[in-house]
Amino acid sequence: MKTVVKRGAILLLSLTAVVCCSCGKTRTEDEKVQDDTKNETIVTDETGEVMREEKTAETEDPAEEEMPYIEGPLSRVSVHDPSIIAHKDKDGNVVYYVFGSHIDGARSTDLANWKKFTNGYAKTKNVMYGNLSENLAEPFAWAGENDSDCKGGFAVWAPHVIYNPGYVNEDGSLGAYMCYFCTSSTAWRSVIGYAVSDRVDGDFVCKGTIVYSGFTEKSATDSNSVKDKIWTNTNIDELMAEGRIDEGWNSNWGHGTSYDSSYAPNAIDPAILFDEEGRMWMSYGSWSGGIYILELDPKTGDAIYPKSNGKTEDGRVIDKYFGTRIAGGFTKSGEGPFIVYDEKTGYYYLYTTYNYLDSKSGYNMRLFRSVNPTGPYLDARGNSAVFASRTTIMYDIGIKVMGNYKFGNFSNGYRSPGHCSSFIDGDGQMYLIYHTRFEKSGERHQVRVHQQFVNEMGWPVTAVFENRGDRISETGYSVKAIAGEYEFINHGTNPDGASVREPVKIALNADGTVTGEAEGTWEEKKDSYYATFTINGVKFYGVFFKQHDEQSRPGYVMTFSAIGENNETIWGVKIPE
Repeated sequence: MKTVVKRGAILLLSLTAVVCCSCGKTRTEDEKVQDDTKNETIVTDETGEVMREEKTAETEDPAEEEMPYIEGPLSRVSVHDPSIIAHKDKDGNVVYYVFGSHIDGARSTDLANWKKFTNGYAKTKNVMYGNLSENLAEPFAWAGENDSDCKGGFAVWAPHVIYNPGYVNEDGSLGAYMCYFCTSSTAWRSVIGYAVSDRVDGDFVCKGTIVYSGFTEKSATDSNSVKDKIWTNTNIDELMAEGRIDEGWNSNWGHGTSYDSSYAPNAIDPAILFDEEGRMWMSYGSWSGGIYILELDPKTGDAIYPKSNGKTEDGRVIDKYFGTRIAGGFTKSGEGPFIVYDEKTGYYYLYTTYNYLDSKSGYNMRLFRSVNPTGPYLDARGNSAVFASRTTIMYDIGIKVMGNYKFGNFSNGYRSPGHCSSFIDGDGQMYLIYHTRFEKSGERHQVRVHQQFVNEMGWPVTAVFENRGDRISETGYSVKAIAGEYEFINHGTNPDGASVREPVKIALNADGTVTGEAEGTWEEKKDSYYATFTINGVKFYGVFFKQHDEQSRPGYVMTFSAIGENNETIWGVKIPE
């Protein structure tokens, strides 16, 4: 039997969800909700006084009162599919902006408290786009305005705002904020466009479109639509006339009035990357034919298309129009790609999200890496992010960053965390930003930010609790601080569906053994925070991190996070005495 004590539970602000169209995305408005439970389960039995050779129980740990800490309760926002940019204001202060679907956006100065600044689908005086219909007329001509799945409304999704120092403005000056976004009408008919501004937070002027999807060889229309999907209504015929791609219909795109979604992508979810050489890239795609990457011209912001069809050295598709496939395919799940480059490790880290985005389908983030922006991207097992066939068991592929979970001090568990972005701040700290839903909250969702740390194997592991400004101890922690009983969650590799993973109890003993409902060994590398576990025969590499947990009055607790050689992620939270 567990001995338990009760203390204040996590405070969550609920959100009112408003369905914008049947495209599967939602927009929301903040609405405070009374926390209806004040219970937290805490196991009180703690073990471990024996000292290990490299550290003693008397070793000083960072004093709690000296650690930075963002006090709560935190100011929450709902921004679906959040991408992030760090911006210095006129006074030199760093302000963080997240931009998301349905023209939502919020700002923060601490990556914990957020405030919205956008006005959603306002048709005129739109904070982001001014007169919405006029400014986005070019992409809307194909999809996204009062059409098919978004009949009676709009579907402007998943923007990524970046600063491009090489962009050449009309007056010849260099540098602009660029917003890459998508508009969509069906599961396949979408288009990615781009807009520029001299401000980070809006007044973006649409400059054109880059890549279309859902087009057909012959004239055809979707239900609730009068738009002809024939490929000559996209930019493809113009690109051929300009010599930017080879002439002729690619039979892989489909035949007659059908679009081959097994091969070709849905042109949504753009994300921009500057590689180590300063070249500019855009990853994009959802389900369908997978995730693709296109090079962009920094001077114009437009695409540099491959021009000709081909194959990579490892056999992946290079499409003359869509670019190089880097993940997914064969109509299997996977969307919201985001790539971040870490110059310290030399890796490009690719995140995608599997499954459908609602609260009951087990939306979950996956992680891969490559030494080249165009791939191949591999997981911890060495699997390619690109699916080999329709029979590929996709859940075996990709490190599962997190899925549904609930610790004992949560009043509501997390569901369907996904569609993330990641960045490395000016101080070298890496962060993961995503939206998540919750138990007992329907389709309401909020933004969350977690710190990340690169393990000894070169993989970024994600801190258990959301960011409150804590700093990891570079020299590690004492055995006394680490040893004890923990709540333990293994995120596994399969999706969680509507269920929520709850913790089991284990002990990290001072002699380096792990006992309880998982067994094995643990070790902290001398004079570092690096953690190594062998759990039920599997090696996991991660970090120990003493951080504030998620309560209305957070406690300061030891945690660990580690990635296994089997693509699983494990989390542990030490149980207070």
